[in-house]
Amino acid sequence: MPSLTITIANPVGLHARPAALFVKTAKAFPCTITIQNLTSNKPRANAKSPLSVISQAVNQGHQILIEAEGESAADALAALQKLIESNFGEEEAPHASV
Repeated sequence: MPSLTITIANPVGLHARPAALFVKTAKAFPCTITIQNLTSNKPRANAKSPLSVISQAVNQGHQILIEAEGESAADALAALQKLIESNFGEEEAPHASV
C-alpha cells in the first residue's frame, strides 16, 4: 500500500481550514485514504472525514502517516504531499513592526 510520512509545519496543525483543505483534496480521489498521527500514536482514521482528521489532533511539528489504496492512490498521495508542503496555501504571517 502506497504511503507517505510527513511532518506538519503549519502553525495551527491540521485544524479548521487546513483540515478542510486536506479532506477536500482526499475526497477528489476514488481510493481509500487513511491518516495517522504518529507523534501521538493515534489509530488510523478516514482521511475523507473532517471529524476523523480533526480527531487526530495534529499540531505543528507532528509527524503523520498517510496511506492510500486503490485507483489513483499514488496521485492522491502526491496531491496531499503538495498541499502540506505548500503550507495549505497559506503564506507566513508578516511580522508586526513596532
